[in-house]
Formats: sequence, C-alpha cells, structure tokens
Amino acid sequence: MANYINGDEVRITKVGTCLVDVEFYSGERFEGLEPRRLFPLSGLRNYITLLDSDLKEKAVIRDLDRLMPDSKKAIEDCLEEYYLIPRITAVLNIVEKFGVLKWTIMTDRGERTIRIKNRHSDIKTLYDGRILVRDANDNRYEIPDVSALDKHSQKLLSYEL
Repeated sequence: MANYINGDEVRITKVGTCLVDVEFYSGERFEGLEPRRLFPLSGLRNYITLLDSDLKEKAVIRDLDRLMPDSKKAIEDCLEEYYLIPRITAVLNIVEKFGVLKWTIMTDRGERTIRIKNRHSDIKTLYDGRILVRDANDNRYEIPDVSALDKHSQKLLSYEL
C-alpha cells in the first residue's frame, strides 16, 4: 500500500537525472524512486506517483504545490526531464498538401518542420487552455498559451483550432 504525501511531512532530494530519495519525518525512507504523473495530460501538479526500481508504487504526492520548496523543486526537475515536450513559441508557416499539414515552428529547442496527419485527432485543446500537438512521427509538442504567441502565429493557428 502506497503512502500518501499531503504536504510537508517528507524531505525529497534529487539523486539522479530522474531519481529521488524520500524521507518521511516519521523515519521511513525510500531511495532511488522515479516520479511519474498518474494523469500526464491533465494532472501536471497533482497525483505524482513515486516508483521503485521494480515499478512498484511507494508513495503518491497528492499536490505538488503543498511540498516544501526544496522537495517541490526536486520533483519538478525530475518530471521536466522525464516528460520533455518541446514548447512551441511561434508558428512560422502552415501548408496543407494532400490532407497533411506541414507546420514550420519555432520551439524552445529550435526551429522544426513537422507533419500532422489528422488535425482533428492530432491537435488537442486541453481543459486548461494548453494545446498538445502530435506529429506524424508521434512526437509531441505543447503550446502552453495561444494568446501569448505573436499575432502571426495566432492567425495561422486560428484556422487549425
């Protein structure tokens, strides 16, 4: 049975690229746990599971924002590394040919050209306003806030969303 972490009853320290040690103030300790989101699309900050090397759940963080600052940062760093999704910062061009969209985009990782097979299933607007895009090679991209993009990008996207 997993331990539920509700707030500041633990100290979490990062010990590897995607690993943490968890020490409960009651004395219980787990080493080398991997943080993973139970709801990777909708639950970015809630219900983070901590798995051991056998992928057995040892603890669940109910709300990341209720952790102590150092513990919170350790988990955020691990999740950022594990769920690396380039963020689209600008849409430079969109061309459609034979039903396939070709987007030229700028991301936080540089310029890319991606192909999108089906605008209805490969471009999803989530409840919190984020947009997830999946390309023909099953790579994922995120637009955290369309309104934060430049006017040209917003105009191009207005035809696709």
